[in-house]
Amino acid sequence: MPGRGIGDVVSAMDARLLRMPPERTAQRLFLETYRRTTQAVGKAMEDAQFEDPEWVERWDVVFADLYLSALDLDLAGDSRVPRPWRLAFDAPASLPALRHVLLGINAHINYDLPQALLAVISDDDFADPVLVARRARDHERIDGVLSGRVADEDSELGAVSARSALDRLLQPLNRLSSKRFLREARQKVWHNTIELQRARLIGDDEYAARLAELEVLCAARIADLLAPGQVLLRLAVAGFGVTLPPARQEVRPFSADSSTSPPRAL
Repeated sequence: MPGRGIGDVVSAMDARLLRMPPERTAQRLFLETYRRTTQAVGKAMEDAQFEDPEWVERWDVVFADLYLSALDLDLAGDSRVPRPWRLAFDAPASLPALRHVLLGINAHINYDLPQALLAVISDDDFADPVLVARRARDHERIDGVLSGRVADEDSELGAVSARSALDRLLQPLNRLSSKRFLREARQKVWHNTIELQRARLIGDDEYAARLAELEVLCAARIADLLAPGQVLLRLAVAGFGVTLPPARQEVRPFSADSSTSPPRAL
């Protein structure tokens, strides 16, 4: 990944949009949404909103690659697409635009994001509580970027998918609900990252087992996203994120001589 940055991610997304088959309207919708969000992250970096913008950019590249890899596998008809993405990609095209975007967010935030964080926070980094706290704060600052996009993205979705009179009436409350569940999901992502890092210290088999648990939890979330009714209001109350339960085998996430407790979900 040497030298790759936000601009390269946007260019990679543009390339996928150009070759996206015309019948893949749902996949195009999520990709366009993600592209705009990526540009917003780049703008936040330019505006010095992060403590470590170089790390945020490296993280953003890894994060986007997980989605782009899943998309490429799906477009190629490859069966190795992770289950949360497979369910999102295979959802009926007739679903409202909002539901398709939520399915993509579930796969990308709940499943991909903990993996992306682990890819750019080493075990040695986790042994440094000051550094981990800085990473956690930049992780939280993404909430500000996402919250700032809610109204615009709501308008974008409204332009491509018809809304009922009730949907229009509830629009202000739905926007508040979106900000609430995105923040809640990100807090759970940090918890899941810590759980996966503990598994990584034990070994590859333990990590694979815990990642498989996360995959099942994210796939199970699909039922909530497809249930009838006001989905955003329901998610604001019940939550959007998923939580890995404590592992059966305990391990200290830091070095043996560290007296610092592991960071908790913020």
